[in-house]
Amino acid sequence: MTRDPSTGRPALRRTALRVAASAAVAALTLGLLSACFLAPNPRPTSTPYPEEVTAGLEPYYQQTLVWSGCGDGMQCTTATAPLDWDAPDSADDIELALVRHLASGTPQGSLFINPGGPGASGYDFVHDSLDFAVDSDIQAAFDVVGWDPRGVGRSSAVQCLDGTDLDEYLFGDSDAPVDSPEYVAETTKETAEFVDACTERTGRLLEFVDTASTVHDLDMLRAIVGDRRLNYLGYSYGSDIGAQYADRFPDKVGRLVLDGATDSTLDEFDVSLAQTAAFGDALRAYLTDCLAGSDCPFAGETVDESIDDIAVLLKRLESAPLRGDDGRELNASYLSTAIQSALYSEETWPYLSDAFTEIKAGRSRTAFLLADSYVDRDEDGTYSSNFFEAFIAITCVDYPVETDPAVLAEQRDEIAAADPISEPDDLSALGDLTCQTWPYRFRGQLAPVTGAGAAPIVILGTTGDPATPYQWAQALSTQLESAVLVTYVGEGHLAYDERDPCIVKAVDDYLIRGIAPDDGLTCTP
Repeated sequence: MTRDPSTGRPALRRTALRVAASAAVAALTLGLLSACFLAPNPRPTSTPYPEEVTAGLEPYYQQTLVWSGCGDGMQCTTATAPLDWDAPDSADDIELALVRHLASGTPQGSLFINPGGPGASGYDFVHDSLDFAVDSDIQAAFDVVGWDPRGVGRSSAVQCLDGTDLDEYLFGDSDAPVDSPEYVAETTKETAEFVDACTERTGRLLEFVDTASTVHDLDMLRAIVGDRRLNYLGYSYGSDIGAQYADRFPDKVGRLVLDGATDSTLDEFDVSLAQTAAFGDALRAYLTDCLAGSDCPFAGETVDESIDDIAVLLKRLESAPLRGDDGRELNASYLSTAIQSALYSEETWPYLSDAFTEIKAGRSRTAFLLADSYVDRDEDGTYSSNFFEAFIAITCVDYPVETDPAVLAEQRDEIAAADPISEPDDLSALGDLTCQTWPYRFRGQLAPVTGAGAAPIVILGTTGDPATPYQWAQALSTQLESAVLVTYVGEGHLAYDERDPCIVKAVDDYLIRGIAPDDGLTCTP
């Protein structure tokens, strides 16, 4: 049966970096090219920073990294980390994949970058999108380091289904009407089979892909690249990693910038509710812009009329999905995913217009391309990452799972009231089916982070951010004692990647020169 890629959890939970939107643009236009030549290898090893660590952790904090060339002037290596930081056992060790771009000028140390997710590849982000991740001034001042967190990509990774089976799980047909008892039963059965596959293929790693474990990994990586303190740029969910790091290791904080901040006090429902409302606002912003142009598929309508038009379109696709060129069916859930994907950036708004125009003409190619980019599915049917599986695995151990039917029904109705284009159904009233079935439970923390004693931490919030709503940046800035809040007035997910001069100056001055911006600085394009 065709399903939303986020079935079993709030459909809007993903907080991946806006690079996903830019990747969609690239896929829709030129495609991606990768170099495969070897580069010279200066500084082939990293000497760990000498410091005292907890007894038993010395082999991890004192390991020497050996770097090798891996194309495009990059260096790559792997580090070893314990599966369970509370009970390290070399027999259970995991590997973490790293890539770095050496500073083109005099290096001030390393700058670690995480692009979000959870489940996005920091390795790919730095290797393939360095100029998007940071500007040339940052590249001159730091060795820019990306890594795949535990469970992700080239590191010891969550594995569930291969491409064919994942396609079947996401897009397989069902004869049962949506919202029927048969459809609910079929979905429940397939979800259990998916969880069984993850458990069988991944093993105990599933228990330890929580953000707290990743934070400890990051502190180890800081030490073994030779840095006394952590310099870090965290995008979206990556801001959660940075905030938790500051809370756990405040004396190790160097210069931290958190863009698209999250609020660690929120549970899954709170996150989903806030994102549902924020994506609704972003949809209105898109439609306002679209209707002001000359080639809008909703020409002649008001914003409210266009929203009603989209709601009717989604309702129609529930019972009569569009079959794509590759045989897959575009139903309401997957079109919703396409809409969300396009709303991450104003750059992809024109493709959303193309998608609506095509759907009204009975075609679905652009909608599939937008939605596929959300789960890193390529046009040939392969998946370029394990984002979907890693996202689920990390979410299931980072959040407690609600199981009370009465509470779940109330939550469904609240989210439906905040969603301008979708209606509640019996399946959504069941809650997070995947995490309810998951073999391991909540290991995270739903509590304020203070980072008491940490150096200044710059938090960037965008007023029109659909994935990490602006109020989350405001909330985090009140929790972290040394926080400095910088506001970008604009649409789309994240601020620094917009390269707005005001934002760039605030970030670069801090990362490169240690000059923190004024708390409350507002940047308007």
